[in-house]
Amino acid sequence: MRPAASARDSQKAAAEPAARPLPDVLAAVDLGSNSFHLVVARYTHGQLVIIDRLREMVRLASGVEENGRIDKEVAARALACLQRFGQRLRDMRADSVRVVGTNALRVAHRKQAFLERAREALGHPIEIISGMEEARLIYSGVAHTMPSEPGRRLVVDIGGGSTELVIGEGLTPLELESLQMGCVSLSERFFRDGKISAKRMSGARLAARLELEPVQAAFRRRGWERSAGSSGTVRAIGEAIRELDSQALTITPAGLERTIAYLIEAGHVRELRLAALTEDRRPVFPGGIAILAEIFAGLSLKEMRIAEGAMREGLLYDMVGRYTDEDARDRTVRGMQHRYHVDFAQAERVEATALQFLEQTREAWRLQGDPPAALALKWAARLHEIGLDVSHNGYQRHGAYLLENADMPGFSREEQRLLARMVGGHRRKLAPEGLEELVPPWDRNAIHLIVMLRLAVLLHRGRSPTALPPIAISATPKSLELHFPARWLKEHPLTSADLQQEVDYLRAAGRRLRVFTGGR
Repeated sequence: MRPAASARDSQKAAAEPAARPLPDVLAAVDLGSNSFHLVVARYTHGQLVIIDRLREMVRLASGVEENGRIDKEVAARALACLQRFGQRLRDMRADSVRVVGTNALRVAHRKQAFLERAREALGHPIEIISGMEEARLIYSGVAHTMPSEPGRRLVVDIGGGSTELVIGEGLTPLELESLQMGCVSLSERFFRDGKISAKRMSGARLAARLELEPVQAAFRRRGWERSAGSSGTVRAIGEAIRELDSQALTITPAGLERTIAYLIEAGHVRELRLAALTEDRRPVFPGGIAILAEIFAGLSLKEMRIAEGAMREGLLYDMVGRYTDEDARDRTVRGMQHRYHVDFAQAERVEATALQFLEQTREAWRLQGDPPAALALKWAARLHEIGLDVSHNGYQRHGAYLLENADMPGFSREEQRLLARMVGGHRRKLAPEGLEELVPPWDRNAIHLIVMLRLAVLLHRGRSPTALPPIAISATPKSLELHFPARWLKEHPLTSADLQQEVDYLRAAGRRLRVFTGGR
């Protein structure tokens, strides 16, 4: 164990006798320069499960005047929002709620009266955090809700008044920066009247480039393997790019330039017809995309994924305390196993057999993708019986519904959809419908994982702790052969009958299964 970790553990252990138990429900309030967010979560089985979200676009940054005062109209709008948030927080313990203010409240000089009224409306004190602390919390929120991957990750968050850049590895931020530019401030400066032109966009991009220039060399030296963008501005940009090009799965330089060209052609924010741009998002969108375009150019980014987590999730995890480097998806799976009363021993048996089959078929079926086949098969095996908590009749369908629609921290919607198809197809008739909706290569390969899961479940139908005999398996693109030891199937007639029925199920789905005895 590393010395630093030992010291922290010792301090924690010493404090534990006097420590109060962690509340079951936690809340984080993010008073951003553009939007105010409230997130309420339940902490269970080592993970945070979001149970409520509230968001209102307040645009506080636009109300901070040159003399440092907060404009009365904007202050009234903000306080009305906080009163609504306060109603949701009214019955929560003081130590279970954390409220932070970011750039707009950092730059406002005469804010004490506003903060006192805001505290009264919320019922909880407000912390104004530094830009670096904001960056750290953003990274924590992203790192805890995205898959754990080797190497470094660049995280970009474009707020209303500031933009945070972080490079980190695992759960640890390595390089943090907070830049004084945001979608509200830049839009107010260059697009205040709503007009968009090539000249104005060039001016906004130059301003963003000048702000980024002092830090880009340090970030490039540190380096990263992948990038992610968090919060509403980046998400809106990603959705707009996808509307203009349905094949776009990530944010790319080409997608940004295509969207900027669309804005210039529209000429005014009121003429923007993209569904991704809500009425309150349109006025600040040009400034946001100018910033992201220059970050892509200045840091030579090729693509960026959109993260589910942001600073409010980071606040929640910060309240919970130190976390391990465990994949957030594994914590989510374990939490769902507990929540839906999964038989852990049975899930482990099915998982082990399915993974053994995967090792023997991986090369023939070329099972590669994101997530890796072994991870997808592991998660599906661990969760294949969650539908039993709803009803035994058709429980695979109930499990599939839960997996596709539940909040699953760490999982992308695409990953949830893959697990849903696997669990939904693990028993009874095999219907390939819906597989074509999966992201490549799983639109083609998910069927192979489903077949392996089906066979593993079938072979452990008796739920016996007795180990299976050695089973050899070989595959071609549309066929599979199982080789059992001599006499084993004769001694297990129910399994033999189930396998014969499986032959028929797979044949109906365009797959061939052959079963042999006597080894291979």
